[in-house]
Amino acid sequence: MEQIHVLDENTINQIAAGEVIERPASVVKELTENAIDAMATAITIEIKEGGISLIRITDNGAGIPKEDIPTAFLRHATSKIKTAEDLLSIGSLGFRGEALSSIAAVSMVELITKTKSAIMGCRYEIAGGTPKNDIEDVGVPDGTTFIVRNLFFNTPARKKFLKSAMTEAGYISDIVERIALSHPEIAIRFINNGRHILNTSGNGNLKDVIYQIFGREITSNLLEVHFSAPDIQIGGFIGKPLISRGNRNFENYFINGRFIKSMIINKSIEEGYKNFMMQHKYPFTALRFQIEPELIDVNVHPSKMELRLRNADEIYPEIVKLIHETLEGKNLIVEVKAEEEKVPAPLKREVTKTPEIFETKRREEKKDPQIQKIQNTKLPENLKNTKSQEIQKEPQKPERPVSSPPVLKEENDYRKPEQMTLFDDSFLSKDARTRTRIVGQVFETYWIVEYGEKMFIIDQHAAHEKVLFERTMKSLKAKENISQELNPPMILNLSLREGELVKKYHMEFARAGYEIEEFGGNDYAVHTVPYDLYKLAREDMLMEMIDTLADDGNIRGGSELIMERIASMSCKAAVKGNNRLSIREANTLIDELLTLDNPYHCPHGRPTIISMSKYELEKKFKRIV
Repeated sequence: MEQIHVLDENTINQIAAGEVIERPASVVKELTENAIDAMATAITIEIKEGGISLIRITDNGAGIPKEDIPTAFLRHATSKIKTAEDLLSIGSLGFRGEALSSIAAVSMVELITKTKSAIMGCRYEIAGGTPKNDIEDVGVPDGTTFIVRNLFFNTPARKKFLKSAMTEAGYISDIVERIALSHPEIAIRFINNGRHILNTSGNGNLKDVIYQIFGREITSNLLEVHFSAPDIQIGGFIGKPLISRGNRNFENYFINGRFIKSMIINKSIEEGYKNFMMQHKYPFTALRFQIEPELIDVNVHPSKMELRLRNADEIYPEIVKLIHETLEGKNLIVEVKAEEEKVPAPLKREVTKTPEIFETKRREEKKDPQIQKIQNTKLPENLKNTKSQEIQKEPQKPERPVSSPPVLKEENDYRKPEQMTLFDDSFLSKDARTRTRIVGQVFETYWIVEYGEKMFIIDQHAAHEKVLFERTMKSLKAKENISQELNPPMILNLSLREGELVKKYHMEFARAGYEIEEFGGNDYAVHTVPYDLYKLAREDMLMEMIDTLADDGNIRGGSELIMERIASMSCKAAVKGNNRLSIREANTLIDELLTLDNPYHCPHGRPTIISMSKYELEKKFKRIV
């Protein structure tokens, strides 16, 4: 075993920096909070290459006195507190004295600062924790500028774990938005690679900041909230239930000007919306809490994004009650906006195949002589027009021959043991399919099929969902999908982070059939959609896809998620229960279902088909003891 020894100061600083500086967004957060503590009224954040090559934070705050500059970069050097007792009444965002030393330990830092009382400003450089020069006098305006270059230049192990520049810029954008929401009285400007992303006025109006970040749709559906008690005040806005998302990214709340994450507050917000919003949907909030400092403990984690609430039991019901009463007292009837009828434009690009309602998927080559003898069939039009679909014009289709019914492979070609537990091999064979008999439909939803000594019950909706899902996935993977132009285009009003996601996955959207371009401000125009989704081209469906990318895009890959989401959306075109089908339609559906590799479950995991043997049925009627 190695001898125990004390680490050198440089190694200690780099290890400590790992707790405070996880990525470029951490640098932006710490330096911007320092600017706020310095009473700045205007802050500019500029980054390049996701903040990896450059971060520049400029403020018009108090500045740092010349004699304090070297001390500011030492560990645990701070002007915010003097003793441990001060933590009980901390009012500043920073207090640990770790930020500057941690940033300087893993990057090249240039500081330019001037106090209001000084005649000249100062310039100081430090790289990897080592000063590069003495303090220089320079002519600069009041305030402070930090320039951070080459983050993690001396810790390559940390640098290789960073994401792409676009992803890191997204994390920074998220932090900047939260800071702007928590301090509407400060003018925040955010510049990414020379492009102005955000510019708030600093007039103190929270609603103006919400408009700048999230756009007009959310801003026009806000409800103001107020609550006051001796130890706590709550103010801000909550969104009407129609403003919902598939994740918690829109749940914004700030305690004493600090953006934090708290499961207690999350749950209290969602409990308040409980009877007003669908399950697995999350609301928009921008809530500002003022709580007596002695009731909270912010010294929980170096990132200072977690805290403990001493009176959490009292705060929880107050938040629930505030939200519930605000929603209960308002008219929440959703206004249905008249939509112009979509006029299908010529197809975006030509392909040899166009999807049909029940396009068959063959397991055998067309050269099979038996197939050539089968009469071509096409599913009747009435199956496409289900109750849940919008009444729209049918998009133009290129002419193509109608496909023939599927012929299934022989049982020896179908080897999936875990699936054979549901069906006998013979039921899946081409010969056996001709000997099945459709008995009829019950409850206008389930089809009963008799074969040999078994009875099979097929859910028409689940079966059609599975067929559409597999067909769409196959088309997308084979790049056989085509786009349909929207006339007029669909306009999306996106928040800054949603807009960045659309830009990040622009190529993936294009490959899937979506043509999306910026339309000015926070608006984006959707010019084309995948052909199969033409009648389902609705804003809420596309927003669900963007939410999914926000949650899982970095883990699973945007292209795969978009394909799966499109395929799932196509399931909404499936024939519903309580819609009667003809025998011919049911035969076509069953034929196509049984050509799939896994026909046993719909994309959501529900069974498409169940069975009961003659033996089991006779036991139920006591014919067999």
